Amino acid sequence: MRDIPGAWRRTAAGAGLLSPAGEVAPTIFAEMSATAARTGAINLGQGFPDEDGPAEVLEAARQAIADGANQYPPGRGIPDLLSAISEHQDRFYGLEVDPQREVIVTAGATEALTATLLALIDSPDDEVVVFEPYYDSYAAAVALAGARLRTVPLRLPDFQPDLDRLSDAVTDHTRIILVNDPHNPTGTVFSREVQDEIIRLAHAHDAIIVTDEVYEHLVFDDVHRPIATMPGAAERTLTISSAGKTFSATGWKIGWVHGPADLITAVLTVKQFLTYVNGAPFQPAVAVGLRLPDAFFADAARVMKDKHHLLAHGLEAAGFGVLPPRGGYFTVADATALGGADTAAFCRALPERAGVVAIPLSAFVTREHAGDYAGLVRFAACKRVDVLEEAMRRLDAAF
Repeated sequence: MRDIPGAWRRTAAGAGLLSPAGEVAPTIFAEMSATAARTGAINLGQGFPDEDGPAEVLEAARQAIADGANQYPPGRGIPDLLSAISEHQDRFYGLEVDPQREVIVTAGATEALTATLLALIDSPDDEVVVFEPYYDSYAAAVALAGARLRTVPLRLPDFQPDLDRLSDAVTDHTRIILVNDPHNPTGTVFSREVQDEIIRLAHAHDAIIVTDEVYEHLVFDDVHRPIATMPGAAERTLTISSAGKTFSATGWKIGWVHGPADLITAVLTVKQFLTYVNGAPFQPAVAVGLRLPDAFFADAARVMKDKHHLLAHGLEAAGFGVLPPRGGYFTVADATALGGADTAAFCRALPERAGVVAIPLSAFVTREHAGDYAGLVRFAACKRVDVLEEAMRRLDAAF
């Protein structure tokens, strides 16, 4: 490959995709999904559902296309969706959000996060603190923005951080504390004690809190508690979520970010030069979804919890150790007893051996901390029950 200068290099390096020779590897998700397609293995690696979302939301998108909603929507998002997001935050969390000044619709949560980092990072000395393991786009976006990544390990078995290590990680160089709750890939939900400490540290070091809450309606035995609802947090918190996970519409890429008007203006200034706008006919459909009855959201969490139980039972029967999640799409399992201490090698062999695809947790950590999560594998529960049952049969037969 030619030596091509540019920000792409640090982005690839930040995501762990750049070899010493300068070659760029595909993400583990692209690699394993391609392997699933090639081998016919059941794909429990990438987190996308194989069932459509609620019929009324799908019909609203079809109707919007028929009604001509096929051109650029307003830069902040269509007014009805902005209002629906505001109503949703008040209805579920008691958060008052000005739909005209404090919300932006984005191309999924990923654009919201990237635009936020690009907007608010101002120096190569700026640091972004994340909890490790972390969703892989975080490190890539931090590197693209030119900041330094600081990680706080999540400890087994409950994947909560050590508060002393969190305190050590947040300094006067910290520009952003990035919080994913409910958490991908571990499925943990952060305790009130952890949230309180994040807020205290943000105040002490004048940091901004950015939250990724895309699994907000998939918390199993509790209710989701956004950091922005807590004392002292709202004025320095940007809250990100999206429709993809809640409504099983990951391909629509409709997300949003809300927070104080001055921070939102900063993010919009960058976001408008990324995608500008997106998903015109999907925006009114998501507004319909956000206004669905409470029973829909409760049922979505119940169904996902049942799928995790099915997955856990099958994994344990096959010989895995299971670390039960408290929310989200994913179950983490320990493959050490099955010869999976090297989880990258284990997962690459699994499609041929068992006809199932999973993702090594090492894909979500920095190289220096990979050993702390040896043997751990992430399986997606967001599939049809019959698909999960067949995957468990295959694993049981293979091991």
